[in-house]
Amino acid sequence: MSDALTQDTIARLVPEGAHVLDLGCGDGALLEKLVRQRRCTGYGIEIDDANVLACVQRGVNVLQLNLHEGLRAFQDQSFDVVLQIDTLQHLRNAEVMLRETARVGRIGIVAFPNFAHWPNRLSIARGRMPVTRRLPYQWYDTPNIRVGTFRDFEALAKKNGLKVLDAFGLQDGRVVRWLPNARASTAVFKLARG
Repeated sequence: MSDALTQDTIARLVPEGAHVLDLGCGDGALLEKLVRQRRCTGYGIEIDDANVLACVQRGVNVLQLNLHEGLRAFQDQSFDVVLQIDTLQHLRNAEVMLRETARVGRIGIVAFPNFAHWPNRLSIARGRMPVTRRLPYQWYDTPNIRVGTFRDFEALAKKNGLKVLDAFGLQDGRVVRWLPNARASTAVFKLARG
């Protein structure tokens, strides 16, 4: 999720001057934007060598860690905001990492591909796994090991005692609040401990 409109929407959810931890920060573009435009501080966590190098070249503080090992290196509430932008669907321990996000940060912002978006539903009804701009891989070569929907995440947050502060969908850079489960390719949640 690297388009500028989506990054701007996510960035607006982060309070100015916040101390941020970006889980699976990729090339560091979002964290760089937060530092530059919203005077934030913080760190990205990334495993991929090329992305770590890209972060360093951007001047973004990055730690090369494997998220499958958790966040035990960080104390409770040590960040104002923890971001999981297009990370959750790649993790074997998705529920654990969601709880860790709430433990380490005062606020968590999670965004992921919404599998219930209507074009995906149509593709399934036709007997095929969806291949879209948001889900550009064939079923056999996707890096996504989890698929979830807007409503699935609402239920997961509730199960884990998390309070949803805000929730909406994103479609082509636009915020979707009416029927986001069907009308948006990306689900976005702003969470806190319950």
